[in-house]
Amino acid sequence: MNKFREIFLDLEQKILSNEYPPHTFLPSENQLIHMYAVSRETVRKALQLLQNGGYIQKKQGKGSLVLDMNRVDFPISGLASYKELQDAQSIPSETSVVEISLKPISKRIHEATNWPMDSYVWKLVRQRRINNEVVILDKDYLLYSIIPELPEDQAEHSIYDYFENDLALSIAFARREITVDPVSKECRELMSLRPEDQNVITIRSLVYLDDNRCFEYTESIHRLDRFKFINYVYREKDETQK
Repeated sequence: MNKFREIFLDLEQKILSNEYPPHTFLPSENQLIHMYAVSRETVRKALQLLQNGGYIQKKQGKGSLVLDMNRVDFPISGLASYKELQDAQSIPSETSVVEISLKPISKRIHEATNWPMDSYVWKLVRQRRINNEVVILDKDYLLYSIIPELPEDQAEHSIYDYFENDLALSIAFARREITVDPVSKECRELMSLRPEDQNVITIRSLVYLDDNRCFEYTESIHRLDRFKFINYVYREKDETQK
């Protein structure tokens, strides 16, 4: 095995075992050269493997910062509320409602949803805190003709529970797109972003009832370092090829 790979595996094990905990720095290049009795090039190759694996971030003039590997699994194939994901994964999370307001539909939301320009929508903005950090900012737009009331206590708990059990709506499917977007002024103000965070992950969803009416448009903005987006896919087997 190459020496740089041995160093990578040793440092990886020390990071995973919390010998080098998140938000601390690895020993400097000079210290690693002395520790492993190797060249600077060998150390840099090992550090590059760690960076490629998402274990560290190189910071100019400071060294190699250990990143937090405890990311929350965020499934993108199912249609579940955040509260359902929170309960399923035992995520220590809190929700704060920033805004509930009834507004005329904007041109931007009209273009995203194709809802009529004379429509009204509920705008619901919520912060999701994990370990006292706002790592998700959810912005929901809900068609007023289908959702005539939106109580704040329900918004703090689970709007899907309210939709299905109080309003007797049957939620069927969603169309999603996932993009990497620049950090906006709003994200800086409402999320717990680090100075080095320049991008966020945005999941945009159009959600439909079982009669094919679109009633919800959501922009769910996530801090990059706190989530893994996972999907399950299944191979379709051709019976004639067996």
